[in-house]
Amino acid sequence: MAQPAPPSQSEMRQRNLSRVLHTLAAEGPLSRAAVAARIGLTRAAVSTLVDELLRGELLVEEGPGRSGAVGRPGSQLRPTDRGPCGFGAEIGVDHLAVCAADLRGEIRVRVEKEIRNRHSDPLAVLTVLRRLARRARAEATGVGLHPVGLAVAVPGLVLRDSCTVLRAPNLGWQHTELLPLLPDDLGPVTVHNEANLGGLAELWSGNTPEATLPEGPGSPGSPDSFVYVSAQIGIGASVVVDGQLLSGTHGFAGELGHVPVRPEGPRCGCGGRGCLETYAGEEAVLRAAGIEPGPGVRMSALTARCEAGEETALRAVRRAGTALGIALSGAVNLLDCRRVVIGGTLTRLAPWLLPPLRRELARRTAVAAGGRDTPVPVTASPLGPDGPLVGAAGLAVRTALDHPAALLAGRPR
Repeated sequence: MAQPAPPSQSEMRQRNLSRVLHTLAAEGPLSRAAVAARIGLTRAAVSTLVDELLRGELLVEEGPGRSGAVGRPGSQLRPTDRGPCGFGAEIGVDHLAVCAADLRGEIRVRVEKEIRNRHSDPLAVLTVLRRLARRARAEATGVGLHPVGLAVAVPGLVLRDSCTVLRAPNLGWQHTELLPLLPDDLGPVTVHNEANLGGLAELWSGNTPEATLPEGPGSPGSPDSFVYVSAQIGIGASVVVDGQLLSGTHGFAGELGHVPVRPEGPRCGCGGRGCLETYAGEEAVLRAAGIEPGPGVRMSALTARCEAGEETALRAVRRAGTALGIALSGAVNLLDCRRVVIGGTLTRLAPWLLPPLRRELARRTAVAAGGRDTPVPVTASPLGPDGPLVGAAGLAVRTALDHPAALLAGRPR
C-alpha cells in the first residue's frame, strides 16, 4: 500500500499558522514564548508565523504581561476583535436566531424572532431567517466585522456533509434541501443537527466542573467524553468521545428523543409510541403541568409554578426527569461516558428535574463512572438554551481558523 506523500512546506506553514490562531483564540492573550511552548515549535518559528498574522491584521499585540520567568516579559498576543467573524443561525420550532462571533469566539451580534415554524413552508421560514441575517450582518459591519462562514442549527436529521434535512418531525419537514434557501453572502454554508452543535459548544466552552469528575483515565486534562442532551420542544443528544463528536454513519447519532421509555405510551410525532419526547419534551412537560403551550408561552411560567411549590407542576417535572434517566441509562451503559450534560430550555428546571434524573440513572447504570461507586455526574449546561446557536457560530469561526490562507487573503474559503 502506497504511503501518503509528506506535507509540503506550504502545507506545513498553513497548518502551523492555524495552530497559532487556534491556540490564541482558545487561550490568549499569550506571549510568543507561551505559544511556542504550547504547540511545540521554536520561538523563532512562532515569531515568523506571528509576524505574518500581525501583518494580515488577524492578531493584535498588547503590552507586556506578567511573567513568572526570569527576564523581560513578552508582549501579549490575541486574535483581533475586528475583521473576520463566523455567523451562526438556529431554526427552532418557535423561534429563529442569528448571531456573529469574532475570532475569539465572542458573540458580538445577536438578533432573534419568536415565530411558530411548526408545519410552516421551509421557503417562508428561511425568508424570515434571511431578513434576520441581513440585520445581523449590518450590525456586524458596524462593529468592524465581516463574515467568513455560516453554520445553521436545525432540530432534525441532517445528512452528513450536506445541507439536506432528511426529517425534522417537530417542523414537519421531510427531505428538504436548505442550501438554495439560505443566505449566500456570509461565506460557505453548513447545516447541522442542533444537538450536535450544542454538544460542540459545551466541549469548547471549558465548562467541565472538575469537582464532579471521577479520578482515573478520565481525569481533568484528558480528552472529554460526555452525552449532551438538548432538551427543548424536541429532545436530541450528541455524543462526544475523547474530545471528538460521534456523528454516526449517516450523521444521525444521538436521536435520544425517540428512544421509547414506555413502549405502550402516547403516540409520538415520529410515529412511535412512548418516546422520551412525549414525557420530557417542552410541550409535553407544559401540558402535564396544566399549561397549554402556545405563542409566547415559555418555560418561565412552569418555573414560577415550581418555585411556588405547585404539586402538579412539580410532578410533571419529576416525571420528565425520570423519563430522561431511563433513556440516558442505555446511553451511559453503552458508551461508558464520563458525564451527562443537560442543555436547552429544561435547564431552567434543573433544581427539580435533575434529582429524579440522577436517581433513575444511578439505579439503572451497570457500572458507575470510572469503575467506582460514584454515579455518573449529571449537570445543567451554563449555556442553557443558547448552546446550539453558540455552537453554530463557534463552528463557523473554528472552520475559518483552519484555513489561515483564506483569512489572510480577506476572503471566504
